[in-house]
Amino acid sequence: MECFLRELPKCEHHLHLEGTLEPDLLFPLASRNNIQLPDNFPKTVEELNKRYSQFADLQDFLDFYYIGTNVLVQEDDFFDLAWAYFQRAKSDGLWHCEVFFDPQSHTERGIDLDVVVKGFQRACDKAQSELGITTQLIMCLLRHLPSQSGLATIESAREHIANGTIHALGLDSAEKPFPPQLFCDCYSRVKEINPSIQLTAHAGEEGDADFVTNSLNLLNVTRIDHGINSVHDDILIKRLSDNQTLLTVCPLSNVKLQVVKDVSELPLQKLLDANVPFSLNSDDPAYFGGYILDNYVAVHTRFGWSIDTWAQVAVNAINGSWCHQDRKDEILREIANVVEKHRPIIEKISA
Repeated sequence: MECFLRELPKCEHHLHLEGTLEPDLLFPLASRNNIQLPDNFPKTVEELNKRYSQFADLQDFLDFYYIGTNVLVQEDDFFDLAWAYFQRAKSDGLWHCEVFFDPQSHTERGIDLDVVVKGFQRACDKAQSELGITTQLIMCLLRHLPSQSGLATIESAREHIANGTIHALGLDSAEKPFPPQLFCDCYSRVKEINPSIQLTAHAGEEGDADFVTNSLNLLNVTRIDHGINSVHDDILIKRLSDNQTLLTVCPLSNVKLQVVKDVSELPLQKLLDANVPFSLNSDDPAYFGGYILDNYVAVHTRFGWSIDTWAQVAVNAINGSWCHQDRKDEILREIANVVEKHRPIIEKISA
């Protein structure tokens, strides 16, 4: 079954590029850029990996996350970071990804936004040409910063938004106490620059179902990142089902950040039964100890889904993606091929 899950074509929609900064890259980049890490910061790769296994909550993780971003300075740093992720994800069966980046965590340090975008876009271009992975960039606003900062960030990214290099706008960082309505002006502004830009937002991880509803109603998003608390609102669940609104769920992340104690507690079967589409994603895998295949395997060990259920999860992820229909059709055909290849073996073992 793990062989099948590895080969199953995957889409990743909830991946923070800064969250792929592995300790074995963080320390060399700090040295390359003469960055002095805090005195109480772990001194070795092993110590840092151990600390990453002990996050108390979302804020504890974010404190380390923002320290890590400080080592990213040059365009090559952003390229190296993203390219390392794409190479690893390729071996997990990744075919398409729509990746987040947090410009404010860099521009607040004096890094020009163009440096960030150009570095990441170079890696995206290389991923497509050398690995066959199609990509799209999602610029996220940090919700703990005021909306005025978000508006300034959008203005500085105007060219990249207008020409489609930045394909979508997102909203991340700690949900509480920063509800989606604080950012209505930002979401309106980005649509003025490019009416075809896609919109998403983190909601319903820490926040309750109202965070999801308000993101849909006030920000006009067409996708929800996390969204697991939607199951506590029957009206919302029906809406998500009727509109086939994709939730980008991050199982191992939810465990590491104490949202649930175990992957088995996630309402994935409830979402399936309610016909609410979701994808499985790795969020910040360098910090949470699991890339996309690890998340698929963790879910299978808890839920034991059939090959047909897994095929449906994969199909829903493709259908909820923002790539062109011809690319979707290509990946959907490959899903069918992989299912046909593995079905006789899995059914024989199951029998």
